[in-house]
Amino acid sequence: MRHDGPLRRLIALLLAALALLMPAALPAGAEPARTLKLVALGDSLTAGYRLPADAAFPAVLERELTKRGRAVAVANAGVSGDTATGGLDRVDWSVPDGTDGVILELGANDMLRGTDPAVTRKALDSIITRLKDRGIPVLLAGMRASANLGPDYVARFDAIYPDLAQAHGLVLYPFFLAGVAGERGLNLDDGLHPNPRGVGAIVTGILPAVESFLGRLGKSER
Repeated sequence: MRHDGPLRRLIALLLAALALLMPAALPAGAEPARTLKLVALGDSLTAGYRLPADAAFPAVLERELTKRGRAVAVANAGVSGDTATGGLDRVDWSVPDGTDGVILELGANDMLRGTDPAVTRKALDSIITRLKDRGIPVLLAGMRASANLGPDYVARFDAIYPDLAQAHGLVLYPFFLAGVAGERGLNLDDGLHPNPRGVGAIVTGILPAVESFLGRLGKSER
């Protein structure tokens, strides 16, 4: 009596299992998805003040996007203490050639120092214009002024971000610290910088805007 029937079935099952584990073949002429390169250009809120590198905003955002099946790398170009003017001074070397998009988060230090909103507006506008001239799209992360600076300052400062987003046709996330500013449990003991939980909350809040931005980048790829 021959017993090769069960053996053949076992071999067939093993081959089928191996086929499932192997990556699917791409259609003829197709190329694998390219990893989009983003740069987060900002201040200490981007840099991850007093946090490990893997707990800073760019790293956490990259992990969350990866979980959602996005092939994205997010470089950290945050500098603690930087102003919008400081960002303008370094934008050319902070954003290398080959960058697909920039998340621009600057202005908090301008506000804390009481800088004339006209100065902040001009610097941010120049950053956006330089990047657009290089063919690099921008997602603008907004900031809001503290109420103790007075209603005139608040009105002038807060208008910067929606105005620039409209003028340049940008994806806007209105307030980078939405749901985090003023929340003791989400900030370090200085009350200004997010702790790891706060960074997580920022990423959760901004994700829809980032995914909308990535959708634009996919459509604009050459």
